[in-house]
Amino acid sequence: MTRKTREQKVPAREPAGKGHDGPVTKSREIILDILMEVLERGGFIHSSMKQALSKYQYLKKQDRAFITRIGEGTVERLLTIDAVLDLCSKVKTRDMKPVIRTILRMSVYQILWMDRVPDQAVCNEAVKLAKSRRFGGLGGFVNGVLRSVARRKEEFVFEDWSLRYSVPQWILDMWQEQYGRDVTEKMLQASLEENVLTVRCSLSLASVEEITESLKSQGVKAAISPLSSQVLLLEQYDYLEGLNAYQKGWIQVQDAASALVAEAVSPCRGAQVLDVCGAPGGKSLHMADKLKGTGMVVCRDLTEEKIALARENMERARVANMRAEVWDALEFDSRWENKADIVIADLPCSGLGVIRKKPDIKYRMTREQMKDLVLLQRQILSVASRYVKPGGILAYSTCTVSRQENQEQRRWFLDNFPFSPKKIELSVGTGMEEETMKEGYLQLFPGIHPCDGFFIAVFKKDK
Repeated sequence: MTRKTREQKVPAREPAGKGHDGPVTKSREIILDILMEVLERGGFIHSSMKQALSKYQYLKKQDRAFITRIGEGTVERLLTIDAVLDLCSKVKTRDMKPVIRTILRMSVYQILWMDRVPDQAVCNEAVKLAKSRRFGGLGGFVNGVLRSVARRKEEFVFEDWSLRYSVPQWILDMWQEQYGRDVTEKMLQASLEENVLTVRCSLSLASVEEITESLKSQGVKAAISPLSSQVLLLEQYDYLEGLNAYQKGWIQVQDAASALVAEAVSPCRGAQVLDVCGAPGGKSLHMADKLKGTGMVVCRDLTEEKIALARENMERARVANMRAEVWDALEFDSRWENKADIVIADLPCSGLGVIRKKPDIKYRMTREQMKDLVLLQRQILSVASRYVKPGGILAYSTCTVSRQENQEQRRWFLDNFPFSPKKIELSVGTGMEEETMKEGYLQLFPGIHPCDGFFIAVFKKDK
């Protein structure tokens, strides 16, 4: 790690009006709680962060940005941070008390990647945090370790990609074997870039111009995605739920890559669509929007909790030609046999294409889990294939970049089921041209394409 390899994010400032001589700042207390939940108790960073920001919505925008930056950044850089701590502390990171370990981790992130936060302030606040959590006796240890990090920060140069980019070695080995060193490095660099919120415009409710103007009136910077003219990249907003365009259902949170699924299948008016693993409903809503009030889209998922999210999005978007219901995708539903014009199978996967959004994924996933997911995907595909009517379409997608779950899975499906590849022809406004689209599939890579890592394969059922 060097100064040159630091992420190029907009610097998050220290929350205004917080003196360093008084009690520990509220923001840092919140960050510590989030990271304890994620790093010590197995919580997920995206859900823990969302819950915290919702609970403390009254905080200023600057404070919430500070919390987000340190919370997500610490998880994002965890392997690098622990390597730095092990170089600066006689007590190895794994042997530290959980609260002290977490305080040090979040503090190292601030020292190494947040130039606008003075190192002395970071050290002082860390000691106060230790005292506030009844570890005052370890304040000297915390202070000593962090001051050592601050003194030596220019020395930390990691040639090992696993430590430089904070990615487990097995993932690096797999990516380099499958795609080569150049593609792997681009994906690694992209995994540390700023995560910009992407939303899809619901064109049945408002035009892109109307939506952009509404966002602009609330001080939001909205740029059209280079991948799709219906997807906007949002910056400088306070919180999503406060935007008029969101409240009216004009925009739905969805990555540009995910939005290509509905474009790839291009539904005809009146189509009957079944989305077998659809919550929170992004692709289903897109399909319903493209059907312009005709046909029916059924969005299914495993739990009532997940389906509740889909129903909430449906209600906000005022969608009439869609319903959401609880159903296990592994369980065959005879009522749908040979009935669907289109089946969408966006299946559980390793998620290694969305590390930028969910950085803890890279630490949770293992080779063994990936093998289990491949088997699960095949089981669900075997069931989902039976719902497609002769001449109908099955779209298989994942948010990962591993060949086992993508290209190899596609080949397995074609070898074992009465389907043929369907050429992917995207509508006007999508900036995507890949040779493999002629063969009915598309692999997108973060760092190479302007989106998440994503895979789409489209099949047509033989008549």
